[in-house]
Amino acid sequence: MTPPTTTDAHVVEGSEGLLLEIDGQIVPNYDATMVLFEEGDVVTGSVVRIDKDEVLVDIGYKSEGVIPSNELSIRKSVNPAEEVEIGEEVDALVLTKEDQDGRLILSKKRARFERAWRRIEAAAESGEPVHGSVIEVVKGGLIVDLGVRGFLPASLVDIRRVPNLDEYLGQTIESKVIELNRPRNNVVLSRRAVLEEERKEQRQAILERLQPGLIIEGQISNIVEFGAFVDLDGIDGLIHISELSWSHVNHPSEILNIGDTVQVKVLDIDRDRQRISLGLKQTQEDPWQRVVDTYSVGDELEGKVTKVVAFGAFVEILEGVEGLVHISELAQQHVENPREIVQPGDDVKVKILEIDSERRRLSLSIKRVEDQILPRRDVQPAADGEPAGAGDLDNVPELGLSEDVFAAQPGAEAPAEQQAPAEAPAAGDEEQA
Repeated sequence: MTPPTTTDAHVVEGSEGLLLEIDGQIVPNYDATMVLFEEGDVVTGSVVRIDKDEVLVDIGYKSEGVIPSNELSIRKSVNPAEEVEIGEEVDALVLTKEDQDGRLILSKKRARFERAWRRIEAAAESGEPVHGSVIEVVKGGLIVDLGVRGFLPASLVDIRRVPNLDEYLGQTIESKVIELNRPRNNVVLSRRAVLEEERKEQRQAILERLQPGLIIEGQISNIVEFGAFVDLDGIDGLIHISELSWSHVNHPSEILNIGDTVQVKVLDIDRDRQRISLGLKQTQEDPWQRVVDTYSVGDELEGKVTKVVAFGAFVEILEGVEGLVHISELAQQHVENPREIVQPGDDVKVKILEIDSERRRLSLSIKRVEDQILPRRDVQPAADGEPAGAGDLDNVPELGLSEDVFAAQPGAEAPAEQQAPAEAPAAGDEEQA
C-alpha cells in the first residue's frame, strides 16, 4: 500500500496570505479570498444578475448568493429590476449558507430591517423624527417604508382631517415614532406631532401679531353646529354661529363650506389659552344700519311674511331685517288668530310704527297702510279644539315695544291683547336684525 503524499505548503512572504508556495511552485490561496461568515451575519456584495424572481449577488464566496424577490423589499409584489441595478453594492443578511440545492440564500430586506430597527429605536429614544416613503394606503391610515413597515394612522397624518389619503402615495414624509414593539414588529408613527412642533413657534408669532379689530384672511377648516373654524395660517380661530351673519342662521353650512377663503374680523384674543374669536358679519354691511339711515317712522314699504305666531307676524322688509306686526295691527277688526289675515310667504305692505335702534327692533303695522285691506281666511281649529297656532303663546317672552304703538285707532275695535298686557309676547321671538 502506497503511503499518502504530503504537500509542503507555506504562505509567500509579503502576499498577505493570498499566495502559497507548494513544492516550489507559487499558487493562489483561494481559501484566503473567501469571505468567512455565519448564518445571520450581514454581508456586502455586488449585483451580478437580475432575474424575474431572484437576484444574484457576488459576496466573495465560492458561489454567488441568491436573493429571492420576496426578500428584496418590504413592499408587496416587487419587480427585482425596480429594486436593484447590475453592479449595485447591497447589504444582505445570510439566511442559509447552503440550501437543498447547494445555494447561498440571502435577504436584502432583512439586512435593511436590522439596520432600520436600530435607527428607529434610537429615534424613539431621542424624539428625533424619521423619514420614510409612503408605500400603501390601508384601512385607517398609511404604511411607511422605514426599512420596516411603519403604520401612520389617518388621524395623525396631518393637523386636520385628510379627506383623501391617496395623495400621499409615493411621498417621503417625516414622522415621529410614538409606539414601538420589536417582538411584534410594530411601529406607529405620527406626522402630526412633527407639524405641531413646527407650527408652535408660528402660532406664537401669529398671536403676538393679531390684535382685536384687525381684518384678516383665513380659510374655513371645519364646520360644527355652533360655528366655523378658520385657519389663520397655522392657528385656528372660531366664528361663533351668532357672528356669521346679520340674519338668522340655522346651521353654519348654510353660508360656508370647508375650504372657503373668508375675510374675518378679530373680536377677542385669549393669549394664555391660544383662542381667537372671529366675526364674519362684521366685515359685511349691517342691514339694520340701512334701516336707520333709510327709513323713518310712518314710512310705508313692501315686505314678505316670514313667520306667523300667536301674537302676530314677522315681515322681512330688507334681506336680514324683520319687523313684528302685532296681532292688533293686522286688521281693523278684532283678529283671533293671525293666520286669518296672513300666511308665511304673503307679500304685504307695512307701515313703520317704531324703530328701536338700541335694541335693533322694528314695529310694523298692516292695518294702518292706506287702502290696504287683507281678506280674512278660514282657519281650521287644532285637533284639541284650540285655534290653530294657539300653542305659539307658550313661553312667549316680552317684546318690550312701546305701549302707545298699539293704541286703538279711532273707530277700531280695541284688540284683546291690550286687555292683557301680561301675555304680550316679545324679545325671544322677535327677529334679531
